[in-house]
Amino acid sequence: MSDAPFPSFELARKVADAVLYEGYLLYPYRASAAKNQARWQFGVLMPRRWSEGGPDEPWATRTECLLEPEEATTVRVLVRFLHVQAKTVEVVDVEAGTFHEADALPVDGSELVPWDEAAEQEVTVEAPLARLLAGQLVTPFERPGGRRVEPVHTAAGQLAGRTVRRRWPVLGEVKLSAERLDGPYGLVRLRLGLENASAWHDPGADRAVALRHSLVAAHSLVGVDQGVFLSLLDPPEWAKPAAEACQNLHTWPVLIGDEGRRDAMLSSPIILYDHPTIAPESPGDLFDATEIDEILTLRTMALTEDEKREARATDERAAAIIDRVDNMPPELLERLHGAVRYLQGVEGTPEPHPPGDGAPTGRVAAHGKEQDPLSTAPPELVPWWDPGADRTVSPETDGVVVAGVTVAKGSRVRLRPGQRADAQDMFLAGRLATVEAVFLDVDGDRHLAVTLDEDPAADLQRWHGRFLYFSPDEVEPR
Repeated sequence: MSDAPFPSFELARKVADAVLYEGYLLYPYRASAAKNQARWQFGVLMPRRWSEGGPDEPWATRTECLLEPEEATTVRVLVRFLHVQAKTVEVVDVEAGTFHEADALPVDGSELVPWDEAAEQEVTVEAPLARLLAGQLVTPFERPGGRRVEPVHTAAGQLAGRTVRRRWPVLGEVKLSAERLDGPYGLVRLRLGLENASAWHDPGADRAVALRHSLVAAHSLVGVDQGVFLSLLDPPEWAKPAAEACQNLHTWPVLIGDEGRRDAMLSSPIILYDHPTIAPESPGDLFDATEIDEILTLRTMALTEDEKREARATDERAAAIIDRVDNMPPELLERLHGAVRYLQGVEGTPEPHPPGDGAPTGRVAAHGKEQDPLSTAPPELVPWWDPGADRTVSPETDGVVVAGVTVAKGSRVRLRPGQRADAQDMFLAGRLATVEAVFLDVDGDRHLAVTLDEDPAADLQRWHGRFLYFSPDEVEPR
């Protein structure tokens, strides 16, 4: 078994890390916060006996995806999950020379508090495709329990107490198999099963106890050294029946890596699109990828010193967030404001210059903002994120051709959400709307900002700049 990573796994890990720590610890990053009392919500695989006898939480997942193999294809699977680790704190009794568990351990004006942490775990399985076609390959694994004790001293060197970290054993199985599909295309369906095989003898136990014997935020990276995967979200026409027949339980596979690459997939408990990436403006994880970095950063900055002190005492990863936010330079905070590029390539609209050549890029904040009057940048060097960076373009006057008709601000359209629409957009199918602006986002995709004609709050939404966004192929000109 080789330890060399497959080509797309390096980029895939960056996205997978966001999945791994989604919801790990939520703002305001304190153990006492109500939202941090019920944790570990994504990708949890409970012990089987607990799962079958208690609430509806799974003990296994199944991933099925389609592969166009070559003659000597090898498959590698990297399973990743968090192993819950209980941290308790104990205060020292100097005279008796003993320790006793406490709700908090005071140290130099701060304190440490009990908390369930997590340790990253990985399991790698690699096999020739020919082996998987011959029959299922079952790979059992075990992550042992253990106990680690660390003394805690004051700045003056006096022993204040200790932290005790404990993990319980977790057992599991990775089941990997493949089958050739009928037809002239040579397709192979790859099947990956992940199960929690931990022993369990107390089905009525509290969920917090069962979590210590669980696989948390479990997900898988699947790669091939030869051959390509097919998208299940947007398969070619000839492969749609095979894609629809794939059965995925409690997880969903998408293509991962640079756009255009098809040698790796990420099977995640959180539904993603193909080729997901981490926004380049994001300086680090905030454990809530559904939130806006700028909002979370500003909220974290607004925490009181006591709140920040408690967050640092709760978890080392929380302390890292507080320190990063406290030391964030203004220019990095500016980048978090969000960016939308103006429409390019439309007749009469000049192409923006590439970043770094001394000319503006034409990218602006999502809702626009005035240039900071306190900015120390010379007025002739307007930063790319400022809406005044390129005054030759404007989303309020740009247009895009849809079905032979130029659509721009003021155009009326009928909404036809596509296959990637979310539930809210799907409810708007067939509704009439008015175009308010035409944008191009940082990925080069066009978007129409619209307001619903029958929405009684349309004027208020327009005044606030709060629009619905659809791509040109999701509307019909009226």
